[in-house]
Amino acid sequence: MSSKRARRTAEQTDQPPAPPPPPTRLSRRVFLFSALAAGGFGAAYGITKLVSRGPDGMKWIPGGEFTMGSADSKLPRHERPAHTIKVDGFWMDETEVTNSAFRAFVDTTGYITTAEKKPDWEELKKFQPPDSPKPDESRLVPGSMVFSPPATPVPLNNARLWWKYVPGACWKHPSGPESNLDGKDDHPVIQVSWDDAVAYCLWAGKRLPTEAEWEYAARGGLEGKRYPWGDHAPAEESKIANIWHGGFPHRNIELDGYTRTAPVRSYPANGYGLFDMVGNVWEWCSDWYRADEYDRRASQGVVTNPQGPSESWDPNEPWAPKRVTRGGSFLCHISYCESYRPAARRGTASDTGMSHIGFRCVTSKEIGRS
Repeated sequence: MSSKRARRTAEQTDQPPAPPPPPTRLSRRVFLFSALAAGGFGAAYGITKLVSRGPDGMKWIPGGEFTMGSADSKLPRHERPAHTIKVDGFWMDETEVTNSAFRAFVDTTGYITTAEKKPDWEELKKFQPPDSPKPDESRLVPGSMVFSPPATPVPLNNARLWWKYVPGACWKHPSGPESNLDGKDDHPVIQVSWDDAVAYCLWAGKRLPTEAEWEYAARGGLEGKRYPWGDHAPAEESKIANIWHGGFPHRNIELDGYTRTAPVRSYPANGYGLFDMVGNVWEWCSDWYRADEYDRRASQGVVTNPQGPSESWDPNEPWAPKRVTRGGSFLCHISYCESYRPAARRGTASDTGMSHIGFRCVTSKEIGRS
């Protein structure tokens, strides 16, 4: 790996509910089909909440209390304990930010993303174990992490077998310099760092959601359910979210029609009218990631509008500053990861762009509410 985007962890790809042997660190069914087709998850479960249309394709998420996290001891420790959170109402983008929208931002501002810049060693070493030697200058080249599936089954404890640092990979060349966005204007933008997502939000007059806002919205009004559509796990042939179908990571049989990202709005919306809150791509949140954050909150009773911890901490990489990512991606499969759940969370180094990370925006302003 040759830059600060080349040192990432297998935890940063997708977390399994019952993990295989400790993964190598990376550096940088059809169930309720007719009801879902007729009206989405909300209609399938009898949710009749009034969902207002907001400015710029946003939905109004009414405030309230909910149980955040999970009480299931079989799920990752950093999702526990479950605790009570209260959030105020806010607007949220109906979809993940698309390539078309991100292009408008870049064309207007001339913004250059993290993946397009040569890594600076002074910044890079902040994400490395202490006393890491400086790489040769020839290896410090712009690029990003690209999902590169192996040809045959591989052990699931070494994510290096399906992730590669590819020079020249960036949001407009997501798989490398020979790739492009032809026909993908309505796909979610990928290969964007946390800093890139924040820059877009500022330009759009919005912000990233807090982790609490994100989970509250992802649940779509279904309190205490494992998935945004209820408690039933998706069958292999389900067309309910853009997740992996087949043998992970070597063979995607595309039962849903997509190998990687899918156009936004390709799957049913949740009870709040939001698309792809699980699957498709992981989404950046504003919070620093701490593996023990829920332990701290659980002792405080009802917490209102939490903004997250003041600093990052991941026991697997205590030196790496990480932000929260949520929602899982097209790479999620029960054999390796079940992160297509509202409670699923992970930490991702803020300088990292990957083939399965994007974002959506929120705003607290009540302008344009109908």
